[in-house]
Amino acid sequence: MTEKILRILFPPKCVLCKTILSDGQTDLCHSCRQDAPELTKSNFKISFVAGWTGLWYYKDNVRQSLIRYKFWGKRHYAETYGRLLAMKLHNSAPNSFDLLTWVPISFLRRLGRGYDQVELLAHAVGRELGTQPVRLLKKIRNTPPQSGIGNAARRRANVLNAYKAVNVQHLQGKRVLLLDDILTTGATASECAKVLRTAGAAEVTLAVLAVAKHDC
Repeated sequence: MTEKILRILFPPKCVLCKTILSDGQTDLCHSCRQDAPELTKSNFKISFVAGWTGLWYYKDNVRQSLIRYKFWGKRHYAETYGRLLAMKLHNSAPNSFDLLTWVPISFLRRLGRGYDQVELLAHAVGRELGTQPVRLLKKIRNTPPQSGIGNAARRRANVLNAYKAVNVQHLQGKRVLLLDDILTTGATASECAKVLRTAGAAEVTLAVLAVAKHDC
């Protein structure tokens, strides 16, 4: 009864287009399940990353949804994102990693935002896959947002030496799944993977919510 009342007072909405979900629908409305810009291939190479996957292209309702998640306080979106990304990981590459971790934001950015959106995603994915995320990276330099830097070389320079490995006792010889929200040129993922590999990881793979490159 309580759940029914809550659904009436606070009807669940599609995480992408914000349409109120009908009975029996979860996370996404029928239209978004059919029409969201699903990532169909992931074959461009990222240095130090063995392989990667993602859910969508970063456009249209996906872009607006992620903006709400990162900047408008819609932290509860992490549960939906986590379920969908975990499902893709389970279907495409089950048991392909030993440790789950995430690309962290800086202390100052977390202070301003109130949360680390990728850490929330990691915990949501972990709950679905039955594994506890491990903090393996720390951002030690508060860099300008990558989204404001168009040149790939400048993006690489922006994140160079911005991360360090932590809890390295867990890392030795392990296959690491690294999570991030948006992939553009791969500069951040490459730098984080390099740090993890240098600290002892045997392999780093990557999973993201959305990809801003349309020729991947």
